Amino acid sequence: MAVNTSADAPMPVGEVSRLIGGWIDRLGAVWVEGQITQLSRRPGAGVVFLTLRDPSYDISVSVTCFRQVFDTVSDVVGEGARVVVLAKPEWYAPRGQLSLRAAEIRPVGVGELLARLEQLKKSLAAEGLFAPERKKALPFLPQLVGLVCGRASAAERDVLENARHRWPAVRFEVRNVPVQGVHAVPQVVQAVKELDALDEVDVIIVARGGGSVEDLLPFSDEQLVRAVAACRTPVVSAIGHEPDTPLLDYVADLRASTPTDAAKKVVPDVGEEYERVRMLRDRARRCVQGLVDREERGLAHALARPSMEDPHRMVDEREDQVAALLGRGRRTLGHLLDRADSELGHTHARVVALSPAATLKRGYAVLQRADGHVVRDPGEVAPQEALRARVAEGEFNVRVDVQE
Repeated sequence: MAVNTSADAPMPVGEVSRLIGGWIDRLGAVWVEGQITQLSRRPGAGVVFLTLRDPSYDISVSVTCFRQVFDTVSDVVGEGARVVVLAKPEWYAPRGQLSLRAAEIRPVGVGELLARLEQLKKSLAAEGLFAPERKKALPFLPQLVGLVCGRASAAERDVLENARHRWPAVRFEVRNVPVQGVHAVPQVVQAVKELDALDEVDVIIVARGGGSVEDLLPFSDEQLVRAVAACRTPVVSAIGHEPDTPLLDYVADLRASTPTDAAKKVVPDVGEEYERVRMLRDRARRCVQGLVDREERGLAHALARPSMEDPHRMVDEREDQVAALLGRGRRTLGHLLDRADSELGHTHARVVALSPAATLKRGYAVLQRADGHVVRDPGEVAPQEALRARVAEGEFNVRVDVQE
């Protein structure tokens, strides 16, 4: 209400401040939109201080809130963000200062989109879709590269030209699809699944040029993220520019900052590979040459040994020794043979002296019956029995005479 005052009856400052506070208390909670220009979060403090500014009119107001209120949006809200705040106006009478006590803070526009994406990102990460151990390694030299991109887009041109410049023999299987709008997500998902089903496709690149957050939203869609996570073929994400990070970047097996970067990471450079082969060939040649040189030195060292320089030297040194041993062996063998010959002569003489032939030569005879048995007793023969007498010079027949 209006207050009656005059120069003669002025109102004290304290009363004015009290009245202003009363009027402000009647406003109740209001939704306020603005841009955060200053943000103060002191460690350990339970209250967060920020300044909300209206960029159209260059007007600012101080805002305070409990840390629990701000922590709900701290991941996506910072200085420069536009927000909507549910706040209760407060008047600090001692200083005559107006501020807002915020009970809820919401991002506006892009900030709200980013908040939703952040929540989705946390949910998918909790499922393990972004885990490093799920990432598949890219082939060293892909024979066929699948490419999902907009029709006649700069992204398609960058990938094809840079890849073919690096490795002219590389082939592409291209799927042109809308990369923004309501039809982008289902067609991109369908293209990725088609390329993944082709056994000859070694790697898939999903590429798009730069754009606003709203333009890149299809590549943060949950359906696309899950489709890429289910691919058996390695997938490379090449969306936007370096600062752009759609959720596809987290689930892909490799993130490229730009479509050009994707071509460089997927296809090796023929010049660099040729130089690498040359260096490896030179290194192999040096290794083999070093091995040959080392073996030659070892062989030369072995040949320099006395036994190798004059192989007959050892034989010559042992010749006299071998000759002496040979003579000794011959003498020993001769003595043994002479002794054996003498013993044999004596044995032969004894045998001859004791042989039946020697006895026969002394005049004895051996009588044998017709069956060949030797007669040793007169009683063994009968009268008139024919016997055979053997003497030293032969044998003859005899007949037994009757004896009285």
